Amino acid sequence: MWLFIAGCLISAFWMSFLATGLMRLIAPRIGLIDKPAARKVHVVPTPLGGGIGIWCGVVLPLLVAQILIWIWRKNPPEWLPLELTQHLAGANFRARELWGIIAAATVLSITGLVDDFRPLSWRLRIALQFGVSIAVVLSGVRATVFVSNPWIGIVASVIWFVVMVNSFNFLDNMDGLSGGIALIVSTIFAVMMLTKPGDPHWFVGGFFLIVAGSLIGFLCHNWSPARIFMGDAGSYFLGFAIASMTILGTFYTPSDHNRHVILAPLCVLAVPLYDICSVVLIRIREGRSPFQPDKKHFSHRLVALGLTKVQAVLTVQLTTLTTGLLGLMLYAVTTWNAAVVIVACVGCVLMLIAILEAAPRESF
Repeated sequence: MWLFIAGCLISAFWMSFLATGLMRLIAPRIGLIDKPAARKVHVVPTPLGGGIGIWCGVVLPLLVAQILIWIWRKNPPEWLPLELTQHLAGANFRARELWGIIAAATVLSITGLVDDFRPLSWRLRIALQFGVSIAVVLSGVRATVFVSNPWIGIVASVIWFVVMVNSFNFLDNMDGLSGGIALIVSTIFAVMMLTKPGDPHWFVGGFFLIVAGSLIGFLCHNWSPARIFMGDAGSYFLGFAIASMTILGTFYTPSDHNRHVILAPLCVLAVPLYDICSVVLIRIREGRSPFQPDKKHFSHRLVALGLTKVQAVLTVQLTTLTTGLLGLMLYAVTTWNAAVVIVACVGCVLMLIAILEAAPRESF
């Protein structure tokens, strides 16, 4: 287990760290710069392209792992733990599914990169997100949501993909915020998958570990004061990848006898989901487009209350960690009564956020 964890984290970290550092040099030379504006909080032109570093940190280690699996699946080395050896065939079997998801996430990442260079219409971006999501869902990556009608699961899965892509895109509004939250949720999901009672989910757990390692490498460059931003290329890739793996994670199986664990992803991702829902509702109430950028996010409101930007980011991340750990606890309880208490605690955290947002504040 520890060899597996270290291999995923370390390889992804160095790939991302080096690739992001390289993008810091390349981005200014090709005009990939995020300039200060009224809706933005940074005051110095900052390179974009950190999403390319994140992509390298995820895709390149997976590519190396795929090559090793092809080599080892018939004649595994003696030093490889037996528990991992037994899963080589299964990992090779799911390779097509994995690379289909990577390809779809890459298409959206390229869309985001184009948008970073030259802003695209939000309608075009949403149309592409729906198109890619529908293609992946029809390929078989979808949830059942405990209903026999497959169309309900298909529609729910497509909506889940689009919401998650835009959730992480919306969160990318302060140094280290979106990347830090993605790191927290990826780590918690990895723990869920690798400590799952019965049989660990090595495939999904390993993917989340690689995403976490890549984000650590990126955050070395992106923590305040950020020397590079992930841009839409990074947030689109992360949102789609995390959404895909939460569906493939199979949080509930009939052998578990505890259907309440299906609520775990909603608890872990409660803060990103709250942020996008609240911001969209505010914009619609004010008669504006749901995708018109502004300073209405949770982090912005905290700054308006008097917190520094770093304090606001840490507060949002700590809140995410709290709801994530509550989601992790769903695996430790065996009754719906206990699960309801945990979900109620998550609801209380979100209500606390709402109260803070409604408090009197200075203009930001």
